[in-house]
Amino acid sequence: MQIHDLVGIGFGPSNIALAIALDEQRQSGRRLDALFIERQSSFAWHPGMLLDQTHMQISFIKDLATLRNPTSRFSFLNYLHEKQRLADFINLKTFYPSRHEFNDYLAWAAAQFDDRCAYGEDVVDVLPEYSGETVVALRVRSRDASGHLRERRARHLVVSPGGSANIPDVFKPLLSDARVFHSSRYRDAIGQFPQARRVAVLGAGQSAAEIFLDLQGRSPDLEVDLLMRARAIRPSDDSPFVNEIFNAEFVDDVYAASEAERNSMLREFWHTNYACPDLALIQDIYKVLYEQKVHGSTRLRLKRRHQVLAATAADDGIHLRLTDLQTGHSTAERYDAVVLATGYERSLHRQLLAPLAPWLGDCSVDRNYRVRSPSNFRPSIFLQGACENTHGLSDTLLSVTAVRTGEICDALIEAQRKPWPQPAQVC
Repeated sequence: MQIHDLVGIGFGPSNIALAIALDEQRQSGRRLDALFIERQSSFAWHPGMLLDQTHMQISFIKDLATLRNPTSRFSFLNYLHEKQRLADFINLKTFYPSRHEFNDYLAWAAAQFDDRCAYGEDVVDVLPEYSGETVVALRVRSRDASGHLRERRARHLVVSPGGSANIPDVFKPLLSDARVFHSSRYRDAIGQFPQARRVAVLGAGQSAAEIFLDLQGRSPDLEVDLLMRARAIRPSDDSPFVNEIFNAEFVDDVYAASEAERNSMLREFWHTNYACPDLALIQDIYKVLYEQKVHGSTRLRLKRRHQVLAATAADDGIHLRLTDLQTGHSTAERYDAVVLATGYERSLHRQLLAPLAPWLGDCSVDRNYRVRSPSNFRPSIFLQGACENTHGLSDTLLSVTAVRTGEICDALIEAQRKPWPQPAQVC
């Protein structure tokens, strides 16, 4: 069986950026044989939230390559040039393209590596291969849509599976009910309920705000409740000095800090990334609610300081028991559908790497995102998008993606320079 220098799990923006960095290293004569495995049947970037009128919250300059290599042919500007829209985009006078356009940019970049990505395969686990007492290679096992199991060997691994839907405990018993769904599936899932008259959206972040506005514009008869524990929808702080925490250089400061200092930083700047829609989006919601008052309507409600205590499914809908955190008073509400805009969790890498736990421990990483391991474990395993606690709030964002993949690429090439024993057995 062929052994790849590198196998990447997932082919979203992070691993596309890594493929680009490796490709540009290849042009300078430093070659690594890389293969990526992606569970989706084709490239798609948050397809459930590709809504009309939504835009990026991050500058197009923080694309897949520019901050690492401003001359890269994979920059967003070169994408516009090849699509013959560069002058027209300039006329928009914005740093923030639509989400549809940025998705098209990512798909354009991904398509240039179709020969290096196996789509439609879900990685199930990663097993060690030995030479004596030393682990010298990895066996990556994946399953395709027909249930067929594939195995591939790798000297190194980059794990970038993205986030998985965070489902509040109260809703977990209802996950098999199509009327309750996470925001990551919103666009397709809401289409299954054209006759819905009452919908609840749970959350106070960008996705919750975008979905609330999308729902209010679907039908003049649709009643929508935005349920949130906070007292107000808070805007993201994108002022210049605060935005410095998303600079690639700031990763050094975060990583060098003590655990207590890092935790303090994460708490201080939490609202730059979580539960913080754009100010313009908040203003649009406020305007919609104000105009509703003018017309004497109550079909749209912002239910602040409310928490869901219980959720049950019945023939007539999803019944929620809510408590007002301000007064302690409880109420019952019935909805035709409930959208959980409750964010994401980043734990899938631990499940995939569970067979390697004797060597990897708690999956702690060094500055170059490499999982720490003992000397008798030769493969380098890198994590992308799972190092927020050690590398800062930018870790799950596009902000440092281009620079991070350059650092990982350099570390991979350095690891390849060491003599490599041949595996003798498989565990």
